[in-house]
Amino acid sequence: MLYAVGDIHGECDLLAELLDRLPLGPDDRLIFIGDYIDRGPNSKSVVERLVEVARERPCTFLLGNHESMFLDFLGWRGEAYFGGDAFLLNGGDRTLASYGYFDQEFPEPESFELPKAHEDFFRSLKLFHLDGDYLFVHAGIGRHLTGEDDVGYALRRTRPEDLLWDRASADLPHALGVTIVYGHTPVPGFGVRWNPPFSIGIDTGAVYGGRLTAIRLPDETIFQV
Repeated sequence: MLYAVGDIHGECDLLAELLDRLPLGPDDRLIFIGDYIDRGPNSKSVVERLVEVARERPCTFLLGNHESMFLDFLGWRGEAYFGGDAFLLNGGDRTLASYGYFDQEFPEPESFELPKAHEDFFRSLKLFHLDGDYLFVHAGIGRHLTGEDDVGYALRRTRPEDLLWDRASADLPHALGVTIVYGHTPVPGFGVRWNPPFSIGIDTGAVYGGRLTAIRLPDETIFQV
């Protein structure tokens, strides 16, 4: 089985509780949908826990828009890293505090170093993951690609800004032949966004007082804490 986990946003206690609740077998895999950091109380501990989990079983980690902003803020270069000027306005101060950034005598992004295991973790993050009948993205694929019927072609044409930030396309009908599993956009009431067979949204607002959600695939069973 494959378990997909929604946006965590520094909620380390909820992550630990959810992982304890999942009935994981020896061959089960995990995929995390992005937004591990910002806004919540302990982003560093979330990353530390995810690094540990990846040592225990096969895991796939997607890049979220909050990781993109964080890494751009730190001066990383690449097409997937942008928006760093908005990082602090989107809860980035709590991420920096969890890493002791403000304890430095002269806090500067250029001189700040992540722990090596955390740097490796952030460098491993993927923009999307295709697995059988499911496509995993953080946010969406872009409205301009919903009419395509070749998922491989669509993924070659989609842009990082769509994968990380798009809120317009994820619930739309599409012709890709897969179910898109995504995070990024909670709804009022913080429920799972069911739009079968086209998409399932699993950001259920954990950092806003909602729940942290995982979905087991392919039977689409929901687990929440």
